This record gives sequence, structure tokens and C-alpha cells, in this order.
Amino acid sequence: MGASKVYFTDMRCKVEDSLLNKLDRLIKKAGIEQIDFKQKYVAIKLHFGEPGNLAFLRPNFAKVVADRIKALGGMPFLTDCNTLYVGRRNQGLNHLDAANENGYWPLSTGCQNIIADGIRGTDDIDVPVQGGTYCKVAHIGRAIMDADIFISLTHFKGHEIAGFGGALKNIGMGSGSRAGKMAMHNEGKPLVNPDNCVGCQICSRFCNQGAISYDAKKKASIDLNKCVGCGRCIGACSKNAIESKWDSGSAALNAKIAEYTKAVVDGRPHFHIAVVNQVSPYCDCHGESDAAIVPDIGIFASFDPVALDKACIDAINAAPAVATSILSEREQTHKDSHGNPDHITDVHPTTDWRTQISHAEKIGLGSGTYELITIK
Repeated sequence: MGASKVYFTDMRCKVEDSLLNKLDRLIKKAGIEQIDFKQKYVAIKLHFGEPGNLAFLRPNFAKVVADRIKALGGMPFLTDCNTLYVGRRNQGLNHLDAANENGYWPLSTGCQNIIADGIRGTDDIDVPVQGGTYCKVAHIGRAIMDADIFISLTHFKGHEIAGFGGALKNIGMGSGSRAGKMAMHNEGKPLVNPDNCVGCQICSRFCNQGAISYDAKKKASIDLNKCVGCGRCIGACSKNAIESKWDSGSAALNAKIAEYTKAVVDGRPHFHIAVVNQVSPYCDCHGESDAAIVPDIGIFASFDPVALDKACIDAINAAPAVATSILSEREQTHKDSHGNPDHITDVHPTTDWRTQISHAEKIGLGSGTYELITIK
């Protein structure tokens, strides 16, 4: 696969211009108007941010994208799937409340919020993964797959397991239902924490295998011989009594993220935007945000999510460390193949971020080679 085009604009704004105007010019130059949006449902996949975190994207960015899509005749909606971990975004109603609290509501963005995998995180579709080696099917939130066109709007940052959280993670991990997230993080099957189980028996309603039973104290248990590891019981439990073992390593997780991304974008128009500002070392799923590791860099756009992520990584690695960040606290000992600094590995030395890019290339998702085109 040859070099893909990635378009870039920096954070500088002249008097009477704005970063939002630059974003609109960028996506137009990058070719978003080549897509036929007329009367099409358009999923804008983003991260609403865990309340308490202040590094997530402001809703103003989403409004620019939604307004451009509406001007082209499309019907956009903002979307994300429920999380697997305990937090404010692990079921649909709380997730919507969290989005509203962080400023994502129709009057600020110009379109509706839809939690793609429903109230309990169980409303998903099994989508084939063409060329997948870890995943033959991906469990994707239904509303995301119902859309005619897919757009990703990503806050680029670090991630404690994957190394970085870019477009691929926003799409792959973010579009996975709770069952999908378990499949990516977990090589095994869920277990019951009896201390949290209240015996409501709701989980058994979602088990198609009849694998859940209850003891004399009404505590649930899972027959692992019957369980197929679908994870729907995790989404059904509102008491967080059913847990997943988080035993996928960095390389396996990154490969699964790439494969889930391919399942999402295959067979329909897609376009990708990444904002590289407030580059926190950890995911926006945290209820807090550490100091940015590098200065704000700019906004990138491309039809190729792999090239987009690689361009963002290269820009971060070329930037100076912020003196007050975790990056500056750690020795700058890691280098890339050309001897240049590798800030991502410096921050998360137990991860291998390159496996996400290389596996994405291997399965034909995109190219890590790109041509950078700067837009003023």
C-alpha cells in the first residue's frame, strides 16, 4: 500500500480567524465533501469524556463537523459505546448524563447523542472481521453499524495498555459493545464477584447458554464449560458483580483494536479527524487528566486512520516535552528506528504501540506511510 494523504493545520490563529474555522477548512481540503451525505445517517464517533477529566475534546469541535455534514445534506449524530469498567459511562442513561455534563447536548453540538450499544451495553451486532487473526467477528454497537457513513473525531492522547489512544482506538475499542470490549481485553471468560452480587438474577436473562445459576444465598455463578465468553452478562449487571479478567497484553490488545476498527469501517464511506491538544498520558476514560506531555500541536484529517495515527505519533515524538509533565520526569532513553525520541514508550515503557500500526497494515486497514499536507 502506498503513501496516504494526511492533512494538517497547527493551532495558530490570526486575528479574526479561529481554530474552529481552521478545522472546517481542513476537513474540506482533506476531501470530506467527496462523500455523498445526502439523506444519509452519519455516525460521528467520539469520546464524551469521563466526568472529572478535563482533557477530552470540547463539544465545539463536534459542532463544526456536524454542521459541515448537515450542510452537505447528511443526518449526523454523536455516538460512543458503554464502557466495561466501573464509571459514569458504563450504562446508557449514566453515559448520556455524563455527555451532557461535559457539554455534549444538541444546543451545543447541533445534533443528538446516541449510545450505540443501548442502555445496558447489550445492543450490538456481530460484524465479520475480514482478514482477522485474533477476531473472526467483532461485537459492535448497533447504532454505529446502522449508520450509512462513519466519521471519527478523536482526541489523541496516551494509553496505559495500548501506548497511545488515537483514531484506531477511538474506532475499534470505542465502537465495541461491552461484550466487544471484554473480547478485546480478555483472553478468558467472566467471573462473578459474590461480594457484589445481590441475587437479582437479571444476568441470567441475557445468557443464551444457560451458564448462570444461583446458590442457596442467591449468589450467581458461571459454568465456564457452558459460557462462550460473549460478555452480555457484564452489561446486564448493574451492581458490577460480574468481572472480566484483563489479561490481553499490549500487542494482542493493539491487534484486536485494529481488527475491530476494520470491522467498523469496511464497506462504507469513512473519514477521520484527530485533534492533538492537551495530550494527556492516559485515556480520557480516567476521571482525571494529568498534565499534557507535549505542547498542543494541531489537527489532522485523512481518509486513512492508520496514516492519521502515524502522523500524530510522529508529530508528538518530534515535539519537546512539557517541563511539568510525567514525560519530563522520565529518562529519554527510548528511540525509534531512526534514532529519534520515542515519547510514547518513555511514558508507557511496558507497551508496544508499533504493534497497532503494523497489524493494521497487515490486515489491509491502511498505511503507516503518509504524505503530510499543511493547510493554513
